[in-house]
Amino acid sequence: MDIREALYTTRAMRRVTPDPVPEDVQARILDAAVRAPSGGNTQGWRFLLVDDPGVKARLGPLYREALAGLWAGPYAPRVAAAEADPEAPESRQFVRVRKSSQWLADNFERVPLFMFAFVRHDPNGGSIFPAVWSAQLAARAEGVGSSLTSVLGLAHRDEVMRVLGVPADKGWQMACCVSFGYPTGRWAVAPRVPAHEVAYRNTWGAPVGFEIPEPLWPDANPPEGDDS
Repeated sequence: MDIREALYTTRAMRRVTPDPVPEDVQARILDAAVRAPSGGNTQGWRFLLVDDPGVKARLGPLYREALAGLWAGPYAPRVAAAEADPEAPESRQFVRVRKSSQWLADNFERVPLFMFAFVRHDPNGGSIFPAVWSAQLAARAEGVGSSLTSVLGLAHRDEVMRVLGVPADKGWQMACCVSFGYPTGRWAVAPRVPAHEVAYRNTWGAPVGFEIPEPLWPDANPPEGDDS
């Protein structure tokens, strides 16, 4: 796969089939992850794959509770705004993403594979998240969709650590959880605010010097579905 296709079309794909991700595919995903840059080449990361139905059954309720707290807490103003003006473009976009996120919560146990990423001595995520993104790009090359979420670590970190058997006295911190599976929708370029509207040059607020009204990847196509 062309690298630009992977970069432009690897968006959150939360709706997936229950079909298992073969172990050789999982191996290629993890092998790509550990090739990512690591601060000081310390490689202070661990990746825990979860496909056991019993483990997922214990994590699913925690995830649903965590997401419900997100809708009722930090995202409550956006939920209220979307309900007040459902036809506004920003409301329609938010509703699509919310439905997609809720699908993952409601179907947590049906998702075939999760990857939990753990790290030590990486307070800002500068080492672990390049590795996680490499895993997601590698999954895209295999036709496997993925979606990163950190809500479990925010709401139920200690419980999740216990469920997964992570040693409590070794300094490991849960960075995120990534779902993997074969998507029910199609790959496409996600709509984004143009780069020149969110980028500056040399000083804050100064024009970046170019405009990008449309995606520069020539095969970009309009997105479908509710993922982001």
